[in-house]
Amino acid sequence: MIYLDYNATTPLCDAAREAMLPYLGRHFGNPSSVHAAGRETRAAVDDARDKLAALLHVKPHELIFTSGGTESCNLAVLGLARRQSSRGGHMISAKTEHHAVLNAVEHLEKHEGFEVTWLDVARDGMIDLDQLAAAIRPETRLVSIMTANNETGMIQPMREISQICRERGVLLHSDMVQSFGKIEIDLSLIDAASFAAHKFYGPKGAGFLFLRSSLSIQPIMFGGAHENERRPGTENVPAIAGMAAAAEWTMRERESEQTREARLRDELWTRISRNVPDAKQNGANAPRLANTLNVSLLGLDSEMLLIALDLEGVCASSGSACMVGSVVASHVLLAMGLPIESARSAVRFSLGKQTTADEIKRAGDAVRKIVDRLETRKSAYAVA
Repeated sequence: MIYLDYNATTPLCDAAREAMLPYLGRHFGNPSSVHAAGRETRAAVDDARDKLAALLHVKPHELIFTSGGTESCNLAVLGLARRQSSRGGHMISAKTEHHAVLNAVEHLEKHEGFEVTWLDVARDGMIDLDQLAAAIRPETRLVSIMTANNETGMIQPMREISQICRERGVLLHSDMVQSFGKIEIDLSLIDAASFAAHKFYGPKGAGFLFLRSSLSIQPIMFGGAHENERRPGTENVPAIAGMAAAAEWTMRERESEQTREARLRDELWTRISRNVPDAKQNGANAPRLANTLNVSLLGLDSEMLLIALDLEGVCASSGSACMVGSVVASHVLLAMGLPIESARSAVRFSLGKQTTADEIKRAGDAVRKIVDRLETRKSAYAVA
């Protein structure tokens, strides 16, 4: 199997597995208990928080442990929007956000009296900074812009976005689920950021929200005083320990690894473009994550392509993996102005630490084989 879907999830690294094992066995206490078994697991949670804070150059109490990226985004969007006592207000986000942000903002718009400005993006996926600046009002409560897009890998200019928001006194949240371990992250630019362990070789079901220490937030769940009364529920100790270990492991040799992945990504595009003249690389002119290649194979259907790739032993996707197996035209690519035919023929390849040059060659050969076979069938049908 050739796995090229690292933006959907990553394999658990050995460091994370080893860090988790003690808390899946002997050290099983509830970290809120005052006895020795509870103190053991509380120490593990505190140690993980300290490690993550050190990596991100923030204070440990600024990190809120959650169940993953979706909860982290929901907590940021809903919790920061609702922190004022009055209902309603104004929010700004982009049409290319992950559904964890899109759907949370849409809920506020439909059910809680919020007005929303949805920012347009250019053909390369970049937001219009002038539109952002013009959209901010006195009643704007939050701007939420993801740092790196999960489908195209496009990286937004967060420093410029931060400057606009800071000058106007507006809070800024960023979905950084795809960013950690891939690009330089500067949390001094923003007020809140969302992360998920399974995107950086940690376990599924764990994540965290960075929240600047001066800010309060409305919890979105109730039932306990955990995480400084910001997120109730018994902490997932094994997953939290594994997440911290994975974060440390991922950050080792980050720059050299991203250089390697960029080289392999470009080699895959070279092989595809050489053999499929109608192939188009989406977002190619913008700054992008080194591991992400989004390609439209014009005239072919994404679902058919993914099934054919799977039969050839190649795991890829058409976009977000959070839509429960559905293959639909990407809202990200449509927002970028691509024709519906291009959006419906898009495939995302995302690379990782285990990706090899031989796998890239074989994946490129698989695409060529599939396209040749489908084109042959088309020609046969045309003749018939």
